[in-house]
Amino acid sequence: MQERTALDEQLTALAGIERELDDQITLIELGESEKDPRTIAEAEAALRTLKAEVARRELEALLSGEADSNDCYLEVHAGAGGTESQDWANMLLRMYVRWAEQHRFKVAYIEETQGEEAGIKSATVEIKGRNAYGWLKTENGVHRLVRISPFDSNARRHTSFASVTVYPVVDDRINIDIKESDVRVDTMRAGGAGGQHVNKTESAIRLTHIPTNIAVVCQNDRSQHRNRAQAWQMLRAKLYERELEKREEKAAAEQAAKTDIGWGHQIRSYVLQPYQMVKDLRTGVSTSNTAAVLDGDIDQFTQAALAQKAFGTAPKHVEDVE
Repeated sequence: MQERTALDEQLTALAGIERELDDQITLIELGESEKDPRTIAEAEAALRTLKAEVARRELEALLSGEADSNDCYLEVHAGAGGTESQDWANMLLRMYVRWAEQHRFKVAYIEETQGEEAGIKSATVEIKGRNAYGWLKTENGVHRLVRISPFDSNARRHTSFASVTVYPVVDDRINIDIKESDVRVDTMRAGGAGGQHVNKTESAIRLTHIPTNIAVVCQNDRSQHRNRAQAWQMLRAKLYERELEKREEKAAAEQAAKTDIGWGHQIRSYVLQPYQMVKDLRTGVSTSNTAAVLDGDIDQFTQAALAQKAFGTAPKHVEDVE
């Protein structure tokens, strides 16, 4: 049923694009015949917008991986550096939440550990929407921030790091078997995910898969049983994503465009001082509109990374000056 709904939506969108193209071409012809430059300019602007939509739809058609259409979990972890990195992790989390909201996706907070003074040490959110994992899977990696620190009384420039991990929500179509004997279960007091769930009982759950050392935490519910069920779902999802990564790495071994997304490898740099620039280090795509990026406008980066993943080459360097 989900696949049918998705196909219906794609066909409807394609028909809409065709109608819009015909309408704007007709407007240009009308403007030319009546020597009306304003009408021509408006139609050309609409065509540029339509061109961007077509490019996005073309990339969306490439999201044909096993789990690309699934919802996803997104984790943010602050790097070394205390308050600076924890504040940066919080900025990154906000960026992704705003991106999700702009795309009409739903966001549910699963876990959040506050920093001592500001920001967060870590957080996990579930992003629900068609192709959520497909669009965000290339965001895995280390993100670097350079800015004048708001926490430094001497106003010195600081460099901070935070890591992002994205993995798909495993649905009923995917079967992941985990031996319970391979999993260590720890309980702890909940707190942080919005504050309203702080309580005196040990309702939060941490599951650690001993063979892989993969761990997940869930504390978004007052009920330990519901947190435990959610944590098991997250663990299955992480193990599934690990298997997908293994397959992709094996396939990418023959391609020159292979990208390592380990903790020691940065994928994007966000420079706020001494100049304004966000640059993706994999594709070369950059923009000087840092405020828009930190407010969720990251499509230019995700689309370029997807194109590189699909075709082995990234689009030409983009300099976007506002």
